[in-house]
Amino acid sequence: MRLTTKGRFAVTAMIDLALRQNSGPITLSTVSERQNISLSYLEQLFGKLRRHELVESIRGPGGGYILARFAREITIADIIFAVDEPLDATSCGNKSECSSGKDGHLSGKCMTHDLWTNLNRKMVDYLDSVTLQDLVDQQRMRQLNQAPQTSSVMMQRKTDSLSSVIV
Repeated sequence: MRLTTKGRFAVTAMIDLALRQNSGPITLSTVSERQNISLSYLEQLFGKLRRHELVESIRGPGGGYILARFAREITIADIIFAVDEPLDATSCGNKSECSSGKDGHLSGKCMTHDLWTNLNRKMVDYLDSVTLQDLVDQQRMRQLNQAPQTSSVMMQRKTDSLSSVIV
């Protein structure tokens, strides 16, 4: 079981949109370029996100997409389910009859059905506990932490360059 690109790309694009929310509507072409996601794929995803009222589209010059709610009110589970991403660890699609007997007929649950069903529940609970704002804040912290490192690397290179000139 794993999350497909549909779910990952939808979450990534929503983070991108939320990070730039204060700049006005964001075009999918800019999200496509920044995140290296096909524009036509984004259009399909954002159609679903719009139908689930997670984003709004603004038409006309300067148009694009904005969040339909505050980022703190959108959970990752909302995004995943909006794009029809199945979160199911069972091999039976969470049906109650998934084990076949010797005669090939279904005879109830397989031995691990409850294990995978509980995992499904925990995954949904976790994704429902993480908001888009949580991921935006995490991304901003990552960017802040990288900025000084980039500066110190550049300073070190300049120092190394000067050292080689002086020697």
